[in-house]
Amino acid sequence: MGERYDFLLPDVGEGLTEAELVVWHVGVGDRVEVNTILCDIETAKSVVELPSPVAGTVVELHAAPGDTVLVGMPLVSVGTATTPAAAPAPDPVRGREPDPRPASGPDPAETGAEEAPLVLVGTAPAPMAARRRHLRARSAMPEPEPTISPVVAAEHREPVRGVRKRIAQAMTSSAFTAPHVTEWLAVDMTRTLELTASLRMRRDWEGVRVTPLLLVAHALLVAVRRNPDINAWWDDPAQEIVRADYVNLGIATATPRGLLVPNIKDAQRLGLRDLAVALDDLITRARAGRASIDALSRGTITITNIGALGVDAGTPILNPGEAAILAFGAIREMPWVHEGRIVVRRVSQLALSFDHRLVDGELGSAVLCDVARVLGDPTEALLG
Repeated sequence: MGERYDFLLPDVGEGLTEAELVVWHVGVGDRVEVNTILCDIETAKSVVELPSPVAGTVVELHAAPGDTVLVGMPLVSVGTATTPAAAPAPDPVRGREPDPRPASGPDPAETGAEEAPLVLVGTAPAPMAARRRHLRARSAMPEPEPTISPVVAAEHREPVRGVRKRIAQAMTSSAFTAPHVTEWLAVDMTRTLELTASLRMRRDWEGVRVTPLLLVAHALLVAVRRNPDINAWWDDPAQEIVRADYVNLGIATATPRGLLVPNIKDAQRLGLRDLAVALDDLITRARAGRASIDALSRGTITITNIGALGVDAGTPILNPGEAAILAFGAIREMPWVHEGRIVVRRVSQLALSFDHRLVDGELGSAVLCDVARVLGDPTEALLG
């Protein structure tokens, strides 16, 4: 005889205690192999695929899409070896077994109701005298005031859960825990755009996505190397400032499930081309809902590209646990003093928000100015 294997919701890390079931990829009676994808779950940080740890036949699904399942609770049961599949039961995903009755309605014999006879109303004309009296009485009555139907306002409510719930909690905590300071600086991006166009034409960069964001990321990494104290966080329980020797570079990414901030691990070790590849892969996975838990954890500093949305500038809120976040605004043609003359250049606004508990104005200003200097002449920074 075979056995029944109850697959419990595993610990997906980062102290998360629950997840929401998004969709089943299997149903009762389906045959699965080891690593067959059973379902997608949404944690407070990402959407994760859960593979089957055993081979066998699905005998029971313990949750339906939209249900919240606690870590350690049964998610699906699989009959292994010769264990027969359970008798068809209501499937929380695929619905109930087809109803053999016609779609015209319930059987009166089942409901206990008697079938009512068909009645035609108003088929016999009223007597002529009665109709005349009715007309005279109606003509003496005042015409009713016209009525105006009220406009019905619609409201749509959406439960706050999963990624959006986590974002709301994190942003509220960050805004009211870390004292934010934001500094602004306009930067001439003309040479950065020229380098971007040049890299796209290089044969050894063929197939690599190159955008101004890549050069902004490179510039921030240079600024962090020159000012390592910005790459830190405040440990409140220990009352310590922790500075990391690695840079896990976060990129704020708009996704269908809300704003996510996956990060490139050890970004300071990457050359420009490898940084471009890692950046494109990170954003692609996040938008597809496939960012890993690891990619969404342990960031040290973040960039938010609000310029991609057509916005010039803003005051970004810190990603929780980080000391600084850089907002990169839209690039626009503007008059600029260049080599002693007023000319049209491509200009962007940078805004750096930082935690004033551990980053003072001097450090924040130094980081922002270093980013601007690299973007003003990125080739020199690359050669250096």
